Amino acid sequence: MGKGLCCGEVIRLRGMKMMKILEVERKLTQLRRPAVKTIQSEDGDIIDCIDIYKQPAFGHPALRNHTIQMAPTYDATKETKTMGKMDRWKKRNEEQSPTTVKQTWHKSGNCPQGTIPVRRIRKKELLRASSVKDHGRKKHSSTLSRHVSEFSDNKTVNLQRANHSKAILFTDGYRYNGAKGDIKVYNPAVELDDEYSTSQVCLINGAYYDFESVESGWAVDGSKKTGCFDLTCPGFVQTSHEIALGAAIYPISVPNGLPYQIIVYIYKDPVTSNWWVQYGERINVGYWPPELFVALSYHATSAEWGGEVYSSRVGTTPHTKTDMGSGHFADSVWGTSGAIRRIRIHENSPGLKFPDIVTTLMDEFNCYNVRYLSDYVEDPEFYYGGPGRNYMCP
Repeated sequence: MGKGLCCGEVIRLRGMKMMKILEVERKLTQLRRPAVKTIQSEDGDIIDCIDIYKQPAFGHPALRNHTIQMAPTYDATKETKTMGKMDRWKKRNEEQSPTTVKQTWHKSGNCPQGTIPVRRIRKKELLRASSVKDHGRKKHSSTLSRHVSEFSDNKTVNLQRANHSKAILFTDGYRYNGAKGDIKVYNPAVELDDEYSTSQVCLINGAYYDFESVESGWAVDGSKKTGCFDLTCPGFVQTSHEIALGAAIYPISVPNGLPYQIIVYIYKDPVTSNWWVQYGERINVGYWPPELFVALSYHATSAEWGGEVYSSRVGTTPHTKTDMGSGHFADSVWGTSGAIRRIRIHENSPGLKFPDIVTTLMDEFNCYNVRYLSDYVEDPEFYYGGPGRNYMCP
C-alpha cells in the first residue's frame, strides 16, 4: 500500500513537470521573434536584434495600434543649462569617466539601426522560475503588511508591502515629471532563485495599497546576473539599438574599489505623455506609453531612490541572506556600500533640481539601513544597503 502511494506521488510529480514543460514551450513560442541578427555574448547570453516594429511591446492589448515615438520631443540634455557648476563639470566628464559601465554583449557585436536588442530567454530559466506566467515581472503586492519581529529589545520591522524590504530616500507631495540619479553598481549575493535585489530610481502615483510606478535601475536575481528587468512582459516600447534590457553589465563595483555606476533618468514627454528612460546622458532607451496607466498618465506624486529586496523571508525569522546594494551597511566614508549621487527631480518648471524636502525610509534597519549625507558636501549623497541576515537580523 505504501509502495502504491509512493508510485502515485511520482506519477503526479511527473505529470506536474510535464505540464510545466508544456507551459514553458508555449511561453517560448510566444516570446520568439524573427531576428535580423543574432549575437552570442561571452557570458552565455544570446542577443537577438529584432525589427523595432515587431518588438514584444505590441503584445499588450492597449498597444495593438500604437505608433512608435522614435525620439522624445523634449531634449533632456538641455537641462544642464539650469544645473549648478558641479553638475556641468560632472556632465562634461561623465562619458569619458572609467566609472561608466557597459553591457557585456557589446564586446561581441552590435545591433543595426531599425532593430532593438532583445536578450533571448532560455528554456532553463523558465523551468527554474517559480511562475512561468510571471517570469520577468517585478514581484508586486498591493496589500499593506505589518510584520513584527523582535531582533533585539524594542526593535520592530514595518514592511510597507509584503515580501518587500526597502531602504530608500524619497520625496512626495508635488507634481513630478522626472527623476534622476547616478547609481553605483554592485553584484549583491541573492540567496534563492525566486528572490531579487534592486537599486533604482522610481516615480509613483497613488497610495501604498493602490499605486502605479515606473522604475529603472539595475537588478540581480537568482540567476546571479546584474542587469535590468527585461522585455519579457509587453508594455515598454524600446527605441534604442544599443541597450539590451536584462543583459549583464560590466564592470561592477567592489567595496573600496572604483565606483562604477549607471546614470538613470526617467522623464515624461510634455507632448505625448510617454514616460522615457534615459541611460547615461545621451541614450534614450524607450518609454512607457500613457495608455498603460491611469494616474501616471498625468504625473507622479512621489519619487524614490534606493534599494529593495524581494523575498518571502523578509520580516520573518530566519531572514533571507540576500544582500542589498553591496551587501555592506550604509557607509559614506569608506565607499563600501550602495550609493546614489546627483539626486534630481523635474517638476513643472524647466530643468532638474535637488528635491526641496527628502525623507529616508528603512523597512528593516537591522537588516538593511541608510545614511543621508547633506552637510559639508557640495551635493547631497544617499547611501544604503546591508547583508540581510546577521546577528541583529537573525
